[in-house]
Amino acid sequence: MNKADKICSVYRSSKNDELYVYVDKQDGLSRVPDTLKETVGELTLVMTLLIKEDKRLARVNGADVLSAIEKQGYYLQMPPPRDGYVTHYHGREN
Repeated sequence: MNKADKICSVYRSSKNDELYVYVDKQDGLSRVPDTLKETVGELTLVMTLLIKEDKRLARVNGADVLSAIEKQGYYLQMPPPRDGYVTHYHGREN
């Protein structure tokens, strides 16, 4: 295992579909700010995995995840944009 590689825990938000919080498994949620925890709701552990800098995840690369965890203590994966959301929101859905 490379020095930069980390075993990470991934948590799913109870309030936001497809929103996940990645943290260093050793730290758990201790470095995630309380304000973020309140915003995303209850966090449920969904998986633990080894993240390497060169690893490509579904929506992000490992280097970005590891960098965010190192700098701020967590990586926040937001839901993908929904097709038609803007037009539906403004009442101009086709």
